[in-house]
Amino acid sequence: MVQVIDTAIAGLSIDELKTKIKRLNSKAGQMKMDLHDLAEGLPTDYETLMDVAAQTYDIFDQIDKMKKQLIILEQNHP
Repeated sequence: MVQVIDTAIAGLSIDELKTKIKRLNSKAGQMKMDLHDLAEGLPTDYETLMDVAAQTYDIFDQIDKMKKQLIILEQNHP
């Protein structure tokens, strides 16, 4: 039986999931750089720090869930 980590990615094929992970990794890299730039400029724009950090966290969390789902799919793929 296939264990599903996240219902939003449950219906994706292995190739679709790999493509989505690749795209999100690119976006996550940019968000990480944006967060880094914001942190370097502190205290300027400190008001946006929590929002940018939360968005960065969310995308890395999503990537982590997708990678776990990919492992499960690959293990159960004939």
